[in-house]
Amino acid sequence: MSAIDIIGAVIGLGYIISEYRADRWFWPLSLLMSAFYIVIDFASGIYANGAICCYNFVMSVYGLLVWRGIIQKRSEDQGGERHISSCPSKWWWQLVALTMALSVLFTWLLGFLHESTYTLPSGRSVDLSVLDGVSSALTIVGMLMLAHKWWQQWFCWMLVEPLMIVIFVLTGNYASAVLYAVFEVFCILGIIRWKKESIS
Repeated sequence: MSAIDIIGAVIGLGYIISEYRADRWFWPLSLLMSAFYIVIDFASGIYANGAICCYNFVMSVYGLLVWRGIIQKRSEDQGGERHISSCPSKWWWQLVALTMALSVLFTWLLGFLHESTYTLPSGRSVDLSVLDGVSSALTIVGMLMLAHKWWQQWFCWMLVEPLMIVIFVLTGNYASAVLYAVFEVFCILGIIRWKKESIS
């Protein structure tokens, strides 16, 4: 385990606790965590997720502005911090379609470029393009839902975390693998808490 992997995992722990609590420190920690994992992913050859971390960095800025009420929905007349709510039903098919399309696109692209093939300690090579592609697609959709403070965003992370655990174990980022196992527990807790606090 590298020092940056351990530091990234510590930041990630603060990140998931803040996300669970939906508090104001979440997005600054998201910015910091994204920056660390840009370095970790690209150094480990996890290029799709590294690129997604760049996307997460940008979405963290957007999410910060939305949650703080700086960017408002047109129907909102009052300022203040956005409340947790439910994803409108009209968005569901679009989000599912987007996830599927991005999964296929990323998996094909990574397979074509041979950028998600890793050599295991046994000397055998393994292609992780499917795991890398699907987890990247789910992350894009999850961050979009998180920026809107929809409680269902936790379902995206519940699917992402096991995929990332496998990827991090195979690439030797063990502290990050443990962190993502902790994330999975928080996903369950997050669904319960956010659904309970949802205003719609």
